[in-house]
Amino acid sequence: MTELDALAPGTPRMWTHENTTVQWSESIPVGALELRNTANEVVVRHGLTSAHIGERLVSRITDFGLSQREFELVMVGLVRSTVDDPVGAWATYYRNSLDELLSGTADFAPVHRRAEALVTGSVLDLGSCFGFFPLRLALQGRHVTATDLSAGTMRLLATVAPHLGATLDVITCDAAGIPVPDKSSDTVTALHLLEHVDDGTGARILGEAIRIARERVIVAVPFEEEATACHGHIRTFDVDALRFIGEQSGLPFDVDEFHGGWLVLDTSRVGVGV
Repeated sequence: MTELDALAPGTPRMWTHENTTVQWSESIPVGALELRNTANEVVVRHGLTSAHIGERLVSRITDFGLSQREFELVMVGLVRSTVDDPVGAWATYYRNSLDELLSGTADFAPVHRRAEALVTGSVLDLGSCFGFFPLRLALQGRHVTATDLSAGTMRLLATVAPHLGATLDVITCDAAGIPVPDKSSDTVTALHLLEHVDDGTGARILGEAIRIARERVIVAVPFEEEATACHGHIRTFDVDALRFIGEQSGLPFDVDEFHGGWLVLDTSRVGVGV
């Protein structure tokens, strides 16, 4: 599967990639979406304006029953077919999403708010995806590094960040192997990342986080009865599962529940007789 270039030139008001076509139509009511999903193609027609493209689209598209890849393609297509200029389209999406997250209107807002309250000092974020949380911290003047396996997503974040007035570092890498020195960030965050990987990969990711963090590792996961496939989730968690991970680390830790589950590891004592 080829890397998706969200900034590639395209046709105004239309975006097509693989089996997915997304098109703005003046015959669709403002703000509405229509989707046709067959065995061979996904076609979306919409009447979105620049005010509609933001993080709140995620919950609307989740209800369409798409595969993870189709979900990603539709999201990109909605952004690109609403605003013609590629950088302008994504800058709009980022501004709207940050406004929704900071105002509390986005579904993910409580998670970011809680994580912000827990971080200390410099931050390295694992599995940043679009990078809304690193941007949130960077706009406060905090030193932050965003990381993700997707080179396209990291390129997008690096391109848009200056348009938002944010300065941050980006690294394209596997979260189980981060090319930074030991104890190089005060806090390492993994927000809604571990549900995307199997147990073994999750353990390696946590090991990397512990290696890098001088003070603490913050893990947040959703609590789901069934893994949400269109978001790429492959396993579920509960309080007992998080507590087990904490115990396996051998570090002081706290586990609690707030819009999902939280595990906070104290890494300040690593190497001093824990």
